[in-house]
Amino acid sequence: MTSSGKGRVFRRKDGKYLIYLPKDLAEDSMFPFKTETSMKVKVSFEMGGKTLTIERYK
Repeated sequence: MTSSGKGRVFRRKDGKYLIYLPKDLAEDSMFPFKTETSMKVKVSFEMGGKTLTIERYK
């Protein structure tokens, strides 16, 4: 079971930002998001904090 991993945030040449998740983390049976293509998510953080939260967006 993999509940954490090292990923990466990077900026593309077109100005968009992407978040890379390691394959082992995203394919773990306990990973909260199950999708074959893409899904909408809500990304948030608190001012001055060091935590980024990603939730399913309904």
